[in-house]
Amino acid sequence: MITRYETGARMSQAVKANGFVFTAGQVAADPVPSVAAQTAQILAQIDALLADAGTDKTRIISASIWLADIAGFAEMNSEWDKWVPAGDAPARATVEAKLATPAYLVEIAVIAVA
Repeated sequence: MITRYETGARMSQAVKANGFVFTAGQVAADPVPSVAAQTAQILAQIDALLADAGTDKTRIISASIWLADIAGFAEMNSEWDKWVPAGDAPARATVEAKLATPAYLVEIAVIAVA
């Protein structure tokens, strides 16, 4: 069974299938000019999507993070480290990439066990 969450014409924000939840890349709803603030918004969005799918951040197994400028790595990590549960850190990759618009400084996608 496949369940889609917040589905639009182009994509779903999350998809639950075969015991896993896959989120689309999440960007800040209000792209303020701060990596930390955008990261905090994104992590809250991920919390909400996972809750809708019946799981939570303790069940994340993988995270992919894209930064518009890798110089924001420490700033992003300051929010990530406050958010990720102790002992439940997922496998993670962080890279620098050109994002969809210059206003976006961070994008994060996760895979969690449902």
